Amino acid sequence: MDSGGLSDSELTKTLDGLSLVNSITMSLRIIWPDVVATARRHPGRPVRILDVAAGGGDMLVRLHRRAKRRNLPIELYGCDVSPVALAHASAAAEAVRASIGFFRHDASRDPLPEGYDMIMSSLFLHHLEEKEAIEFLREAAARARDRVVIHDLVRSRSSFWFAKLGTSVLLLNKICREDGERSVEGAFTRGEAAALAVRAGLNDAHVEARFPFRFLLRWVRPA
Repeated sequence: MDSGGLSDSELTKTLDGLSLVNSITMSLRIIWPDVVATARRHPGRPVRILDVAAGGGDMLVRLHRRAKRRNLPIELYGCDVSPVALAHASAAAEAVRASIGFFRHDASRDPLPEGYDMIMSSLFLHHLEEKEAIEFLREAAARARDRVVIHDLVRSRSSFWFAKLGTSVLLLNKICREDGERSVEGAFTRGEAAALAVRAGLNDAHVEARFPFRFLLRWVRPA
């Protein structure tokens, strides 16, 4: 996926494959506690959340569904550099009547917009080079009114084989299988992610292990 050159249909199938992976690995459970915590710190109004590099929008759609079931007031937005991904995400949101705002934004180059309580990203950090990752974390912390939440892969031999076998068992397309392996190879370890946060000025960030072979990087703005 990073190399580009995919047809619209190939990219759409790949986004569907990534959505399935997020569903199987229950990625929403990693993000959800911070959504609740943010809402508790800002009672009386909807929590505004931005998902950076939202891809096909499946994480936001799942957030919408859970927030609706829990009666949690929430405003969801997603940005991505790909118009095809944005169109796919918008269609997915419309299919479940979810009011989610999507817009085009290149997070590896352009400053993040302001006005969001929580800025999150899911499986995006490993697509960035070290300097880009540091700048992204610095930018997200500067813009987020409450917290930054980063969910990503952990680089390890076990993680590599989990991705290789998992994408094969799920019968995902060739691009998903190759992307899964390359993503793990390009991912950071927990220690490296913590070091990136420090270099970005997020000295009090926490990096915690999450199943399966993931980490959660959390930075909360002091009250």
